Amino acid sequence: MTVLVVAEHDHKILSDAGRRAVAAATALGGDVRVLVAGHHCGAVAEAAARLRGVTQVLLCDDPLYAHQLAEPLAVLIAALAADHQAVVAAATSHGKDVMPRVAGLLDVGQVSDITAIESPTVFQRPIYAGNVMARVCCEEPIRVLTIRTTAFAPAPEDGQAEITAIAAGPDPGLSRFVEDAMTRSERPKLGAARVVISGGRGVGSAEGFELLEAVADELGAAIGASRAAVDAGFVPNDYQVGQTGKIVAPELYIAVGISGAIQHWAGMKDSKVVVAINKDEECPMVQTADYALVGDLFEILPSLRDGLRQMKA
Repeated sequence: MTVLVVAEHDHKILSDAGRRAVAAATALGGDVRVLVAGHHCGAVAEAAARLRGVTQVLLCDDPLYAHQLAEPLAVLIAALAADHQAVVAAATSHGKDVMPRVAGLLDVGQVSDITAIESPTVFQRPIYAGNVMARVCCEEPIRVLTIRTTAFAPAPEDGQAEITAIAAGPDPGLSRFVEDAMTRSERPKLGAARVVISGGRGVGSAEGFELLEAVADELGAAIGASRAAVDAGFVPNDYQVGQTGKIVAPELYIAVGISGAIQHWAGMKDSKVVVAINKDEECPMVQTADYALVGDLFEILPSLRDGLRQMKA
């Protein structure tokens, strides 16, 4: 069996999600090849070649892939897929954009958001907002798979695979790059942070999130939010944790003013320890959290911030 992994990167650094996708691909067995498509991305190919289990890196360095547009990338992947039995990518926003197009071009069904691999054809994935784990058997001639990154550890760096340059595919001309609108932050990335503190509708305003930021600064934590807080305009939508947002699994998850709707739980239920801060002791988040502080978050958060500062001192 030969597996093709679509590397996720910024042309300089192979992402943590890409490393986890490689780890998942090795669980399928057989040869694992990694596709690095981008522009001036040789360093990414070298990083991919060092990952355990990788037998070959296919480097497609061309200006066509400078902005990682899904349409030309999907055409390239579909062409390469003919020589593979499975194509794997992380279930990130990038993977969710590219891989369904690949499946469509190949005319096969896709298995999405895989959390466990039982065999080359049997996979586990969550359904009903994570309340049910489905076992899916996929017998397509080419399996198109996306994996939930929090379910797999990153592949270790103890290999040395061959790097092979390949030609770019055709440009379907269906899209063009306009601009990037990126949120810049010195805090840890939400999907990879060891500690996450998230706010909900109960935080009340964008100014209320400043209290969360003060605590996050003391903990070295990432900031998250419920969909209600994002829809209210308190924070940007890339803060959203949940079924329609980011999936996180930190060692510590602090939910502030979040009621605990099932859609939010779907995005953070794999957290090692969950702490709820809410004035409603009957809300689902308080009832299901490992620890709960019932009270006014506008009093609790400043006290928590001051206590953390005293501990550091």
